[in-house]
Amino acid sequence: MTPMTLRVMLLIDADNVSADVIEQAVQRTMDDYGAIHVRRAYCNAEMAVNRQALFKRLSVRPMVNLSAGKNSTDIALAVDAIDLVIAERPDVVVLVSSDSDFAPLVVRLREKGCRVCGIGQQGKTGEETVGVYDSFIDMAHHGANHGVKPAARTASAKKTATARSAPAKTTRAKSVAAAAGAPAPVAAAEPAAKKAPARKTAARKTAAAKAPAAPKAPQPQPPSEAAEFILEAAPALRSGKDVPLNDVAQALRAKKLLGKHGSSLKLFDKLTAEFVVLQHPDRIRWTGAPTP
Repeated sequence: MTPMTLRVMLLIDADNVSADVIEQAVQRTMDDYGAIHVRRAYCNAEMAVNRQALFKRLSVRPMVNLSAGKNSTDIALAVDAIDLVIAERPDVVVLVSSDSDFAPLVVRLREKGCRVCGIGQQGKTGEETVGVYDSFIDMAHHGANHGVKPAARTASAKKTATARSAPAKTTRAKSVAAAAGAPAPVAAAEPAAKKAPARKTAARKTAAAKAPAAPKAPQPQPPSEAAEFILEAAPALRSGKDVPLNDVAQALRAKKLLGKHGSSLKLFDKLTAEFVVLQHPDRIRWTGAPTP
């Protein structure tokens, strides 16, 4: 077979490599084979939201993993890879990750008749990882340079301080001018000199009275990325009312956000800041601001 006729499957461990490396990996695979028949990126909910535009532009399907356990995303990728190889019968599997934990998966995919190529992020890949693959490429991460903002904030603060001090300087200048134009008799000048401190004192009292600003009511915090996925799957939770836990679990399974035998209680134990499971764990409530 020529490279153009091979069936190619690209699986990305998006929690392990940068967005820049993902983009390079897709482009390199396209250059080598001309087409990619399966494009999937495995990541947590937060990463899926942050890289939504990237995945859309590269036509990569995000496979969101809501479980927070160690290596849970890696396990999801490995299970899906075996299923896809059996169903799609690819000739080449390109695995984008620097993780050495995928060595058993690489061996199993090769036994299924696939050529397994690896793409990793330079500086994160160990020597033991490279030798497992039929071929392996390290991509350099080209990070964006970030400007130093504290200096800008300091300059702004200085300008603000200068602007605030201007009225005080103007007031003092007016007092000096008034004193310079005062009548010659001392008796007339003394009351004017005494009134100036009185006005300043009154101004200070007024400023002191106005200083404490009325506290603003705290704005409701938007739901986290993981919570937003759950609310989209089970919109009844947005009302802020108690919803049967079983109904929510079924909705999450229908959207493939919870495994067939996954525990919804374990899932919501990790989101206690936003969801409350009631005393008898058969109902659940979202603690965010209700929306229609």
